[in-house]
Amino acid sequence: MYKVVETFGDLQDNNHIYNVGDEFPRQGLTVSKERLEYLASDKTNHGNPVIEEIAEKPKAIKSKKEK
Repeated sequence: MYKVVETFGDLQDNNHIYNVGDEFPRQGLTVSKERLEYLASDKTNHGNPVIEEIAEKPKAIKSKKEK
C-alpha cells in the first residue's frame, strides 16, 4: 500500500488529484510496478517522491481466551 506525501495530478488517471495522506492508487485502479517505482522516486516532475510505501498493519489475532 502507498500513501501520498505530496499533492499531485496523476497524468495516467485523467489528472485525478491526489492529496497528501490519500491512499495510492485509488480504489478500482491498477498501477504497474514501474509506475509505483517512478512515483516513489526523485525522477517525478516534482523532483522528489510523491508517494511512499507503507507497511500494512497485521490484523490482530484473538486468542482463545478473548473469543
